[in-house]
Amino acid sequence: MSDVIEPMVHQDNEPGHESQLDPKPEWQPRYPGSGRLEGKVAIITGSDSGIGRAVAALYAREGADVAIVYLCEHDDAEKTKQIVEGEGRKAITIAGDLGDKDFCQLVVDRTVAELGGLDILVNNAGEQHWAKDIRDISEEQLKRTFQTNIFSMFYLTQAARQHLKRGSAIVNCTSITSYQGEEILLDYSSTKGAITAFTRSLSQSLLKDGIRVNGVAPGPIWTPLNPSGGQPPEKVPEFGKNAPMGRPGQPNEVAPSFLFLACEDSSYMTGQVLHPNGGTVVNG
Repeated sequence: MSDVIEPMVHQDNEPGHESQLDPKPEWQPRYPGSGRLEGKVAIITGSDSGIGRAVAALYAREGADVAIVYLCEHDDAEKTKQIVEGEGRKAITIAGDLGDKDFCQLVVDRTVAELGGLDILVNNAGEQHWAKDIRDISEEQLKRTFQTNIFSMFYLTQAARQHLKRGSAIVNCTSITSYQGEEILLDYSSTKGAITAFTRSLSQSLLKDGIRVNGVAPGPIWTPLNPSGGQPPEKVPEFGKNAPMGRPGQPNEVAPSFLFLACEDSSYMTGQVLHPNGGTVVNG
């Protein structure tokens, strides 16, 4: 019998469909490509929508073929595939539960078989559920959040490791909540803290092999994550307004951080975290 906790999409429709958001998140790259990922192959988890879609679009513009990995939002994933192909690159879509180790192995195997290799692993997928009291967090929710947000990164990295070589890069998505905390996101924030520590530790482990590992810690970004169950409904209209810039960020304002950390522009960086968060100063 599997010990994998099933996705909690039946509870709050998470992670939601970008096609249903109003206003639509901005994923479009803001500048012409310059070939910084020419000939590279990238796995991007959670790339059907939100930050992942923007990263896929930007990577494709810079020359990478992309494996689009997602849970169940087939319409969004097909849109991302069209975006990548519109940039003249190859794309495949792979649907399934990243909390399942066997699925993570399948993701890597299919990517290598269909796209010809693997150079960049972007661990971006995550889930978020709010609770006003720690006693309201069920055992199922706690296990599921850790399973999706941090176990998947271990599973995918383990599966990808044999294919990564000198010059390869891993980019993990952590969060401002790793540094500041968030009172109604106890389990989510805890996983993001784990991801930050995982990023730093893995960077040391892979340094001798020439594989760089870095992270991105976004602040409030307008994606399907928050309006589809990640925040109380009454808070959604005010989402991001408490950032110093007074607004939520857009996915295409975060994607360049993922590009920088994946390409040779950041060749002297590993174990680091970038902070596209609208001006909040955090330590670390």
